[in-house]
Amino acid sequence: MDHKKFYITTSIAYINSEPHIGFALELVQADVLARYFRQKGFDVFFQTGADEHGSKIQRAAEAVQKNPQEFVDELSEKFEKLKPLLNLSWNNFIRTTDQNIHWPVVQDIWLRLFASGDLYKKKYGGYYCVGCEAFKTGRDIVNGKCVVHKKELEFIEEENWFFRLSKYTKEIELAIKSDKLKILPETRRNEILALLSEGLEDISFSRSKKQLKWGIPVPNDNDQVMYVWADALTNYISGYGGIEKWKEHPADVHVIGKDISRFHAAIWPAMLISASLPLPKNIFVHGFITSGGEKMSKSLGNIIDPYELVKKYGADPVRYYLLREIPSSGDGDFSYEKFEERYNGDLANGLGNFAARVLTLASREGVLSGKPRKDTENFSALVIKNIENFRFDIALNEIWNLIHYGDGYLNLTKPWSKDLPEKNRKEFLYDLVFMLKTVSDLLIPFLPETAEKISKAIEISGDGFISKKIDNLFPRLQ
Repeated sequence: MDHKKFYITTSIAYINSEPHIGFALELVQADVLARYFRQKGFDVFFQTGADEHGSKIQRAAEAVQKNPQEFVDELSEKFEKLKPLLNLSWNNFIRTTDQNIHWPVVQDIWLRLFASGDLYKKKYGGYYCVGCEAFKTGRDIVNGKCVVHKKELEFIEEENWFFRLSKYTKEIELAIKSDKLKILPETRRNEILALLSEGLEDISFSRSKKQLKWGIPVPNDNDQVMYVWADALTNYISGYGGIEKWKEHPADVHVIGKDISRFHAAIWPAMLISASLPLPKNIFVHGFITSGGEKMSKSLGNIIDPYELVKKYGADPVRYYLLREIPSSGDGDFSYEKFEERYNGDLANGLGNFAARVLTLASREGVLSGKPRKDTENFSALVIKNIENFRFDIALNEIWNLIHYGDGYLNLTKPWSKDLPEKNRKEFLYDLVFMLKTVSDLLIPFLPETAEKISKAIEISGDGFISKKIDNLFPRLQ
């Protein structure tokens, strides 16, 4: 890894409906990594964006009697507003309808694939899932329906451009097995290797304009538009500054959901190899959020709106729940009951109470000096290790272990006791402020607003601290 640069992306959100909590999870996970590496002094570029082409969007726009551009403009604005809502730190929000920045790179990549002999035209008939924006075969079809969306597939017969995906099966497999392309967690890596062991099939890479008008035109073919994934995946290059920039430093990590791991771990590497471009270094795959044990869906009415959630509880409590309660690489459940339990137990009674007690006692003492505690450094090392292994839930658990340790130390040493000699009281309070300052520093990637509030209450003076009281960080929910 280049010691000074770090490039991280989320997938780009498919703009056919309002933002939901699942995409918020992905954004927050990526934001933790971006903030962490900035904290370490890296030049970080963090990108997200909007995937705005394809059949699903064309149909969604028609359903509300809007032209597709108007439709995606309105929805993309709502996705962009997630940045201030969740206190996110992305550097760029790329839109695939951007004809100045995105389209030229997509068409350049297409011409590179063509020059490699990897694009060819043929007539094809197959079953297409509009929800997945993909043709389905074999195990992906059960009783005539897509296994993902559980909807009837459409039979489409037309002449399309195809990409020789099959040509790159072995090369991609070798890259993954050697960790040149690292896929995390191990379960997702094994799934992709199992897929590769069966051999990849060539895939349709365009659609006839008679069927789909809403897409990027295929170079030198006025009758075809590009397959939405050929268009969307290239955002990682176009939004970053172009092909030369990617050659210089490809993505350090793509943060994506498990439903699109095939596209990122098979089609995307094949496109890059065909175009003679380097592979990303890591693909981190997260799971889904269920609601009350059920998969979220509009039909069930259990979609969680991140705007409503933040309005009710605040950005940091929402970030905390997503990062702590949802296993970083697995599925997790959302319920308001669990949310409020985490809020009251971990934030109000845990961090909030510890910070208030320590700062109230320390604010009476002026400058507190001492030596850093080794036991505190041990907690920091565990947090760092887990962040770098994409285990955000475990990293937060280690931070809370430090808070519990600090609470125990506070109750054991009783620095409020009038019977305690001044020297001991100051020594104990220095230790406690040092622990709280460490907690604050470790929380910067996770709860940036809370970390800043604590940090502002602890002024560094020489080799010591001057503390001041702060307002209640997390008022208890009744």
